[in-house]
Amino acid sequence: MLIKYLFVLMATANLTVRASELPPNLTKFGKNKCIPKVIERPVLIALSYYPELEDTHIKFVFKKRINGSVMQAQPLPISIIKRRENREYQINISSMLKLVSSATPIHQLPDNIMIGWIGHELGHIMDYEQRSKFGLIKFGIGYLLSSGYRRQGETNADTYAVNHGLADYIIATKRFILEHAELPKEYKEKIARLYLSPDDIVEQVRKLEEKKVTEQKKALHQ
Repeated sequence: MLIKYLFVLMATANLTVRASELPPNLTKFGKNKCIPKVIERPVLIALSYYPELEDTHIKFVFKKRINGSVMQAQPLPISIIKRRENREYQINISSMLKLVSSATPIHQLPDNIMIGWIGHELGHIMDYEQRSKFGLIKFGIGYLLSSGYRRQGETNADTYAVNHGLADYIIATKRFILEHAELPKEYKEKIARLYLSPDDIVEQVRKLEEKKVTEQKKALHQ
């Protein structure tokens, strides 16, 4: 059932990435990154949308379990006390996507779903990069203790992803999660409660396009 679902998704999604569509010099986005080979392609594509992170040290690590999450971006503890330009981050990735009655290797998901998922986590890193040492500590404590902090953190990550051109991938990933019959109900409820919905993302894109049009009009009249 799952394999059939994935094939249908790949056949209907407009965002499935083909080799001929890979950005030129994609490998340059692997600088200072440690990426498992089986997910290198979607990770590099997601990274290509964040040129600001080209020099940032990021390690992508498969984990058996991540406390009810599928992916999780965090600064390495020792990095918090370092200068901002010397910080190092780790994105933990569940090696298996757990379903109600089975599981599937995460790297077997369609590229567009992986790009959206990873793009969201990179949005977290963009958010962390803007915070001071004490700001990171405060946010980390708040994220652990407050659902309001968690929702704001997830909104920030999605907003960075949308502003960097990943909106279609983010929407595809959210729809994959919310409409997947075999994903646990508790996980889907968590996503619906704490994360922006596909409609929220569409609205963000609309506002972003309106802002661009307004700026273009101003530039023409200067």
